[in-house]
This record gives sequence, structure tokens and C-alpha cells, in this order.
Amino acid sequence: MHIHNVRGQLFEAAERVLLRGGPDALTSRAVTEEANCAKGVLHRHFTDFDAFLTELVLERIRDIEDRTTTLCAAAGTKSVVDNLTDALQDLFEPVTVAIVALVTFRDGLRARLREAGLTGIPLVVQGTALIAAYLTAERESGRLAGDADIDTLAPTLVGAGHLLFADRTSAPPQAATLRTMVATVIAGALPPPRS
Repeated sequence: MHIHNVRGQLFEAAERVLLRGGPDALTSRAVTEEANCAKGVLHRHFTDFDAFLTELVLERIRDIEDRTTTLCAAAGTKSVVDNLTDALQDLFEPVTVAIVALVTFRDGLRARLREAGLTGIPLVVQGTALIAAYLTAERESGRLAGDADIDTLAPTLVGAGHLLFADRTSAPPQAATLRTMVATVIAGALPPPRS
């Protein structure tokens, strides 16, 4: 295992274990076996397993935050409903859903994340900020009503989206189901059609 890529390989291994077996299956031994390395490798790079998991969550948070610019740049393209549907599908891909379950499962991890300054449910909070930034851009472009309540719409979309994706044992929701939910939530925020 190349030393410069150890963290990435361990994170990828953890994600595979988490997807396959859920939070119960995620142990340092399972991760190092999946990464095909000695258990000591993980502990050379992280003080303990919760420190490793904290970095895994923080890495995923950075990925979500990095998407904000791209999503906001989509404002004014396609339809608002289509952009939000795509963004929620991207946000709630299987690893993110599994990590949200992991955060709720592990008390030690939640404590570490609070120490890192995170509040609420990590990934869900950042996903809400992502959607809020996009909705704000669409409101500023005039494709949402000027009085659209972004502070209500964003968490409603993310919460409903998470409920649709949360059952990791079932197939993800159909795009049409997600689109219908998005269209229903934002219906009152769309400006009236021009006559």
C-alpha cells in the first residue's frame, strides 16, 4: 500500500464495508481486512477508530460542500424541479445514506463530530446548505418567487429526500417518485406562469 494513498484506500474500504454490512459491520479489523493491510496501518494514521470515522465523515462533508458551486451554476438551466431532483439523487447516493446511519449509530463518533464544531446531523446539514444555496440562486434569477421561504424549503426537500432514500435494504426511489416529491414541495414557490 503506497503511503501517500493510505487514507484514501482506508476510506474506500470503510465505505465498502459500510455498504455491505451496515454500521454494525464497520470495525477497524473489517476496514483493514477490506483494504488488505495490517491493522496497525490504520492506527499509524489515526489516533483511534473514532478519529478515523470522523475523518471519513469530514471527507464526505467536503465533497458535498464542493458541489455547491456546480449546483449554483446550474441555476437558470433545465427546470428547477429537474435540478433539485438531480441534486438530491446525487446527495443521497448509497455511501452518504450509510454514513448518516453510521453517525446516528455511534455515540463516540457523534461526540467527535461535535468537538469538530459540527451540529445537527452531519451530511444532512451540509446537504441542506447545498440545496438552500441553489434555491437562493434560483430565487435571485427569478425562477422562484421573490418571497420563496428558502429556510423552510431546503430542509423540507432534504428531509423528504432522506426519507425516500433511507431504507438501505431496498432499491433507491425511482427518479419519478423523487421528482414528484420535489415538484410538490416547491409548487408554492414557483412564480405564476406568464400569460
